[in-house]
Amino acid sequence: MLKLEDISFSYGKIKALEGINLEIKDGKITALLGANGAGKSTLVKIISGLIKPLSGTILLNNENITKSLPHERVRKGISVVPERRRLFEHLSVFENMMAGSYIKRKNIKSSFEMVCSIFPILKERRNQIVSTLSGGQQQAVALARGLMSDPDILVLDEPLLGLQPSIVLEMIQNLKKIADLGKSILLVEQNFYQVSIIMDFAYIMEHTMIVLHGEKSEIIDNPEIKKAYLGL
Repeated sequence: MLKLEDISFSYGKIKALEGINLEIKDGKITALLGANGAGKSTLVKIISGLIKPLSGTILLNNENITKSLPHERVRKGISVVPERRRLFEHLSVFENMMAGSYIKRKNIKSSFEMVCSIFPILKERRNQIVSTLSGGQQQAVALARGLMSDPDILVLDEPLLGLQPSIVLEMIQNLKKIADLGKSILLVEQNFYQVSIIMDFAYIMEHTMIVLHGEKSEIIDNPEIKKAYLGL
């Protein structure tokens, strides 16, 4: 389990996160939902170790990793798939996937087969240059690269952004397959309806703070959520 306790962060005098408490439970899909500017991407950077919180604690299976470097967190089982993919577009699908195994360098063959069981098209196109793939296929490569380190926790920063509706549905089904393998997922998104299909728990962010959290049924049945996100 990954647990964030009272996390705060500021860019100079501008507050970005205030007193964030969040848990990513083992084998579950946890959604972090909110509009642009709510602080979601800053929180992802803190989880990855790219920036350090001004205050608060990050615990991974009760181990304090607040000061751990990004590569140390990968070794400990946390993998982050950043917003907008950030692939090596002039390299092949296979080369991009291998980049995800660089730090751990263990069980690469089994990780590759596991990833291809979820995204079989990547095995077919392993030698294709990434820039020639469709947007949905590129997103699959980004997820595959994140899985190549065989993480326990997968943090996805807006993986559905910009995808066609039919591809979104396919991607959601693939995320469910990943969770069924026992992976814990933090799914960071803006679109409540899309994420509500597969989430187990949800945290709602507004203006740097968590304003609501709970199990799927609690969140979906909340009148304020229905009004704000579903138009009901």
